[in-house]
Amino acid sequence: MGKQGTHIVWDWNGTLFHDIDAVVGASNAAFAEIGLGPVTVEQYRELYCVPVPRFYERRLGRLPTESEWLVMDAAFQRHYTAHRVGCGLTDGVEALLAGWRGAGRSQSLLSMFGHEELVPLVRAFGIDASFTLVEGRTGPSGGTKAEAMARHVAALGVLDVSRVLVIGDAVDDAVAARSVGAGAVLYTGGSHSRAALEGAGVPVVDSLAEAVAVAEELAGQPPRRR
Repeated sequence: MGKQGTHIVWDWNGTLFHDIDAVVGASNAAFAEIGLGPVTVEQYRELYCVPVPRFYERRLGRLPTESEWLVMDAAFQRHYTAHRVGCGLTDGVEALLAGWRGAGRSQSLLSMFGHEELVPLVRAFGIDASFTLVEGRTGPSGGTKAEAMARHVAALGVLDVSRVLVIGDAVDDAVAARSVGAGAVLYTGGSHSRAALEGAGVPVVDSLAEAVAVAEELAGQPPRRR
């Protein structure tokens, strides 16, 4: 697992990849499919939750029907694909990834974004070599991250999960981390408001540099005794 046994599991959308404007725009396109008006970034952050149908329920006042979900999800995917091309990495990502790797520590990437699209996108940004493992969603959209996290940690061969730190932008990242016994730090630049993130009971930061600083603190602590 690298120097001092500390491993970071990075989230992609809203964390390493600064795509909040594309996500909100695509969500508004999905809402328009069933006659709902648009939301602002701030309103989106107040409403967003997973699984995504529950997010739509907050906006709609009821769970979408199966046909509504299919129409909305298709609209979201179509519009997001069109607009993500204008998005880039969050400020400072390249240096943070290189610094962590250069210190002899390991990191991986786990996303609920489709695997077949994620891998070439990460490669196109030239950061794929920073990760020991890159995994995206392989099933249908709309699920939670906990099951994927369990598979990811197993694939990494982590011996002491207490030395793993998940860095993400959503409460679901903290829930997924907790489900396997890992720690988490949540970043305010993505999908949730600070108030929503603070409700997860883990450290909340305003920059990824601060998140890595928390990981550095973990790296300096002795391994937990079993």
